[in-house]
Amino acid sequence: MVFSGLPFLFFYLVVTLAVYKIAPLKLRNLVLLLVSLFFYGWGEPVYILIMFLSIAVDYTHGMLVEKWRQDDRKARMAVASSVFFNLLILVFFKYYDFLAGSINAVTGWSLPITGVPMPIGISFYTFQTMSYTIDVYRKDAPVQRNIITFGTFVTLFPQLIAGPIIQYKSVDDQLQSRKEDLAKFVSGVQRFSVGLAKKVLLANAIGKLWDTFLSTDTAQLTVAGAWLGLAAYAFQIYFDFSGYSDMAIGLGRMFGFEFIENFNYPYISRSVVEFWKRWHISLTNWFREYVYFPLGGNRCSRAKWIRNILIVWVLTGIWHGAGWNFLLWGLYYALWMLAERLFLGKWLERLPAVLRHVYTLVVVLVGWALFAIESMGHLGQYLLVCFGGGRLWDAFTGYQLFSYLPMLVILAVSATPALRKLFFRLPEKVQDVLTPVLVLASLVLCTASLVDASYNPFLYFRF
Repeated sequence: MVFSGLPFLFFYLVVTLAVYKIAPLKLRNLVLLLVSLFFYGWGEPVYILIMFLSIAVDYTHGMLVEKWRQDDRKARMAVASSVFFNLLILVFFKYYDFLAGSINAVTGWSLPITGVPMPIGISFYTFQTMSYTIDVYRKDAPVQRNIITFGTFVTLFPQLIAGPIIQYKSVDDQLQSRKEDLAKFVSGVQRFSVGLAKKVLLANAIGKLWDTFLSTDTAQLTVAGAWLGLAAYAFQIYFDFSGYSDMAIGLGRMFGFEFIENFNYPYISRSVVEFWKRWHISLTNWFREYVYFPLGGNRCSRAKWIRNILIVWVLTGIWHGAGWNFLLWGLYYALWMLAERLFLGKWLERLPAVLRHVYTLVVVLVGWALFAIESMGHLGQYLLVCFGGGRLWDAFTGYQLFSYLPMLVILAVSATPALRKLFFRLPEKVQDVLTPVLVLASLVLCTASLVDASYNPFLYFRF
């Protein structure tokens, strides 16, 4: 079940809100736990067992950390055990087949390939539950003794399958007692409608252009077509993922929660470092807090700092997927981060803002090629075309550009804060009239599009 699907919009969400709102306050966490398990088990009910296992493991380990508070060695062992179990689940379902296949290819061995489908959202909820035990050990979060409340945190359906990654310490108070009023609910509906429009009306529309160029034989691909395809993918993944984050934040507000913002107009960045302060903020924060800082951050020798950057970005790459292209993608950004912080950043500051912006976009677009094209052979051929290994232009590229030009303009403007700033400069009374009109129009147009279309992928489900 996906947020941009008709079953979710007109069945699951309506019924869930009705049941939740009529439930007594003391039972609302239980209601959320049950409806979240139903949501997660919609496609593959058997994977609810993994969710139960994750809840049991981290709930128990949190209690052990608290029990052994005075014995630091035992408390550390409990944390290590929790991390081990979470990583074991993640590695088995997400990486085992890839590792086994790679070893077989190199050594000629015959390690078994399970072919077990990866549970949706496993990268997100394992990171969330793993950080809980660490925060309890650090005394950054209180231990949760109510397993229903803890289970609600683990399974919370608005952000369960594609983030943003929430930390227990940021929602502990909300799990115990959260503010639910009409203003917050309306704000949630508005935010959800924005995310739905991003996903259905923008990401889906431009995704077809990327699919066109991705499937084009690289011998027939032009330089302009290759870059146009990457621009299309850049818009698709941004509006897909940021749209999902907006919907998650909106749904959270409908149920009384406030989640962390996950995007802040990343395509207006003027450096790679700035881009990663604006893109997938919750993941960047997680790696900084639970990997980078414990390794020493930048408060160490230069050699160790370089090591820390490389470790964080290799992990960031393989977190996104089991493939050599994801490892390459992580290393790619590690090198750019190191370059900007060691010497390139000083040169960039001397350039006009527009050139810094163009530089960042080129780096990011090449990065999206590494991210999206999993075949190393195809990736190499595609990048070769991008940098002059093909004809500059042809009629097919011109036709695609002309056909999608209005949509590309809309996407480019929507990827900046321009429309938001324009809206909030309007008189407050005009905003009050326009807001419900825009929300209703968004819901109607998205519904019509979903009824009529079969193309509705969610790119981050596989992570």
